[in-house]
Amino acid sequence: MENLRSRIEKYINNVEEALKDLDSKKNLLNEKGINIENLMVNMKAYLEDAKYFLKADKLEDALVSISYSEGLIDSLKFMNLIEVKWPENPIKETRVFVAGTFDILHPGHVHLLKFASQFGKVFVVIARDINAYKNKGRPTILDENTRLEMVSSIKYVYKAMLGDENDIIKPIEIIRPDIIVLGPDQSISEEKLVSIIEARMNYKPTIIRFKEKERFSGDLRGSSDILIKGCEYLEKYGNVYKNNKNK
Repeated sequence: MENLRSRIEKYINNVEEALKDLDSKKNLLNEKGINIENLMVNMKAYLEDAKYFLKADKLEDALVSISYSEGLIDSLKFMNLIEVKWPENPIKETRVFVAGTFDILHPGHVHLLKFASQFGKVFVVIARDINAYKNKGRPTILDENTRLEMVSSIKYVYKAMLGDENDIIKPIEIIRPDIIVLGPDQSISEEKLVSIIEARMNYKPTIIRFKEKERFSGDLRGSSDILIKGCEYLEKYGNVYKNNKNK
């Protein structure tokens, strides 16, 4: 199996070739009154950053940088300004693994999955009800099949599936991702997870931590905050809800 470093190197080379093709077509855009000089500067800067990080063996940073460069190139295509020629044999898309409970789906979950999607196809593993109960000390609000259905509907997700009740590493063995994205609340360290996977499967995926836990409404930052606020609302406005329900 081709290692991740080699795949990133090919990714960088593909973007560089596409940039060369775009550079040769700048005059066509200039004739239309469209100046992409500043955009080209940013594209090339991200490309050079990616090369630097790859050389420094900082694969996560290299992936982020080159994906930004590719995104800027694709923006021209999406705006129907110009068709960019990509190499005939682009690399196979990277598999990205995300796991979680995803109970009471909220914008923080969407931000996490959007972040993961910039690296490749996102495979999401949904915690089984019994495992979520063990982990959180309480049952989930939504059952596992409902949570699976909701996550599957998010556009950043390539495929979602239920986890294994008895072996939480089993889905990683099945998907064999190139990259695993951990959420800010997932307690396992990157080093420990890599060591577990390497010992069991004899390969090392890249682990990326999504560090930002954004506030999406006041002080709400996750499902627990939503539950607490819901309880406060019931205590304060419970009679109002009951009266409206009975109407």
